[in-house]
Amino acid sequence: MHRGHRTLLLTATASYAAVVAGVLTTSPLVRLDWHVAMFKPYKQWPCAQGPLDVLVVAGQRGPTAVAALAWLGWRSWRTGSARPVLVFGTALALLNASVGAVKLGAGRLGPHYAHTVGSAELFHDGMIFPSGHTANGVVVWGTLAYLAGRHRRAAGAAAGLMAFGIGLATVYLGTHWVSDVLGGWAAGALVLLSLPLFEPFVAAVERRLGRFGWFGRGGRPGGPDRLGARSPPARRPRPCPTRSVSR
Repeated sequence: MHRGHRTLLLTATASYAAVVAGVLTTSPLVRLDWHVAMFKPYKQWPCAQGPLDVLVVAGQRGPTAVAALAWLGWRSWRTGSARPVLVFGTALALLNASVGAVKLGAGRLGPHYAHTVGSAELFHDGMIFPSGHTANGVVVWGTLAYLAGRHRRAAGAAAGLMAFGIGLATVYLGTHWVSDVLGGWAAGALVLLSLPLFEPFVAAVERRLGRFGWFGRGGRPGGPDRLGARSPPARRPRPCPTRSVSR
């Protein structure tokens, strides 16, 4: 792990911890939550509700996971490598473990179900903190950018804009507090930055699958060894020409 990656990983961890601590201690962050929730953006600008309802779907686990797995499964078949599917599966497993544990521990209620003004609404059997929509948007679209080949920077920028828009849309709709979204962004970024640490595990699983003949190491025989490029067919060696020697 190089120094820049280590710095980003520590920054994401510290940001996530700061948001969690801010919610647990009923800090000014919770007061900001209530100010925005009571402002009710969906009533201030009702014309934006339709498009943002559609945008939020891009953060739902079911539709995004199915679409991503369909694309990555096709790519794995084309390249003969299980890595795209394995990396995506690893990302989802890390997301479920990290975000799910905090959701269960916090038990926070959302703005629509809050009881006491100014309270963090913790330990009420809720499942709102951190925002699963936001974290899922970061991880799904970010993992696709991570697996992108030629256009990784453009894909990363698009994934960042998508995750940013999904988080703000949930605040607009009143389904999440601001701190939920901040926690979702930090949790998703932490998962993405942790993916390179699991590359040896992914490679080991891919090798094991190759032993069972499910995936080849360098592509399917006679098939594409990378997206859009097919391996040339094997050629038989030509016999050397013989020359007649005149006597």
